[in-house]
Amino acid sequence: MGNSAFTEPGGERYFEDYVAGSVHELGTVRVEEDEAIDFARRFDPQPFHTDPEAAKETVFGGLIVSGWYTVSLMMRLYAERYLSSVSSLGSPGVDELRWIKPVRPGDELSVRVSVLETRRSRSKPDRGIVRSLIEVLDRRGEAVMSMKIVNILLFQRKL
Repeated sequence: MGNSAFTEPGGERYFEDYVAGSVHELGTVRVEEDEAIDFARRFDPQPFHTDPEAAKETVFGGLIVSGWYTVSLMMRLYAERYLSSVSSLGSPGVDELRWIKPVRPGDELSVRVSVLETRRSRSKPDRGIVRSLIEVLDRRGEAVMSMKIVNILLFQRKL
């Protein structure tokens, strides 16, 4: 399948709308330095995330964004533009979370979701399981973060 997009935030989508092989471009987000530093001070207080001057003396040669902040930026787009407000039942977890390249303040990131597989739940016939690859890309289209996630969604109609 080719690229597609769920254009409505939190749209009325059901398990049937998530098709194996489809790719969804979720839009872009700009990394704001003050927000990234505030986040890191609260949740990942390492000098290369919190102190622009001290970060110059690290192996990164400057401030980099916490990977957890990158996940948070991705999650905002994922929740608003990919997950369904009417059928999403959450996720049992993620696998293979990777921070591939440092993200810096001022970077513009985009999110791409590829549906890897879908299947009906064996134990609960009113829902299905969607396994997806999420990639966060920089302006050059190179992955800076990736992870695989499983979501549980209701069927629109009983099958």
